[in-house]
Amino acid sequence: QVQLGESGGGLVQAGGSLTLSCVASGRTFSSYAMGWFRQAPGKEREFVAAVSRIASTNYADSVKGRFIISRDNTKNTIYLRMNSLKPEDTAVYYCAAVMSGNIWTTPDGLDDYDYWGQGTQVTVSS
Repeated sequence: QVQLGESGGGLVQAGGSLTLSCVASGRTFSSYAMGWFRQAPGKEREFVAAVSRIASTNYADSVKGRFIISRDNTKNTIYLRMNSLKPEDTAVYYCAAVMSGNIWTTPDGLDDYDYWGQGTQVTVSS
């Protein structure tokens, strides 16, 4: 069992930057593939980015080149650095985790993950 807690959301102007953090409980953080998803009002939750156990990464096309996902296993934390933010990036951002025997995997499906955080709101004004 792992518990996830996101932080770092807020209000930012278009073109600005924001960094989200997600801290995981437990002592086996390095055994988990981790991901970020987001959900805008009236829309389905969608994949944003994922990082494997050995820090390989995977991004949605909509954020590729603007967002960077990373992990620090010494702090049980993943990050999402969001640059060049757009109003369409406005959403609640969720952290997710899944224990993985495959060190390379970067899952991008909602059903691929077993654990979810409560989310943090990101609002980008135009």
